Amino acid sequence: MSSSGYLRYVALGDSHTEGVGDGDDVRGLRGWADRLAEQVARHNPGLLYANLAVRGRKAGQVRAEQLAPALAMRPDLATVVAGVNDVLRPSCDLDEVVGHVEAMFAALTAQGATVATLMFPDVGRITPLSRPIGHRVLALNARIREAADRHGVVVAETAAHAAATDPRLWSADRLHAGPLGHARIAAAVAQALGLPGSDDKWTLPLPAGTDISVWRAVGAELRWAGTFLGPWAGRRLRGRSSGDGRQAKRPVLLPVAASAGDTSPAV
Repeated sequence: MSSSGYLRYVALGDSHTEGVGDGDDVRGLRGWADRLAEQVARHNPGLLYANLAVRGRKAGQVRAEQLAPALAMRPDLATVVAGVNDVLRPSCDLDEVVGHVEAMFAALTAQGATVATLMFPDVGRITPLSRPIGHRVLALNARIREAADRHGVVVAETAAHAAATDPRLWSADRLHAGPLGHARIAAAVAQALGLPGSDDKWTLPLPAGTDISVWRAVGAELRWAGTFLGPWAGRRLRGRSSGDGRQAKRPVLLPVAASAGDTSPAV
């Protein structure tokens, strides 16, 4: 289906699709899925859009909580991004995780929707303390790509370019994209879908930054561990999630106001 034919877009996923890192809970979250919806709406002002994503959700929870409502909306465009919250846990079973993701691919494409997903960057290149799980992220990418191929799902290869791990694209927690990162993800998915006006500028590296000393880099790692890694690990030990008690920010299909252009920093 051409982009001009998209009438209903539904986004399924976790914090990345919810838009964490792009705005806040006071002013509201935007995120790459909202940005993508805005781009689609530029060519179809009648687009309706729902975002069912909730932070902290693992792939099985996304399937259990979001798939049935998504199917009931009968989208002709859907995005499914899940699995990172699973691979962050030592007990991750990739067969189970990808099984949930593939079930969502199968159900949505069987109903006639165009489905898109994206690849996750190597988190070990964003923060050295995450290197032990880097191989699991890359394995997840490979398995999701295979599942996407089986169901004709569009894949945005967002992990294939060096710019994807530039710290300036990431928020302070290094787990979520910042506004510039969300803008680039939206641009990548738009290109993968072949939306009018999309191109590959999102792959370009940012201008060279200022090198920092080894000691400053170590200090930054320690501050990050204390500010973000410690609280995250504490929630895991208590069996809690950042998404406990939270609902989807946009649980029903609503019209999208097409933006005249992206107000984020240049990508």
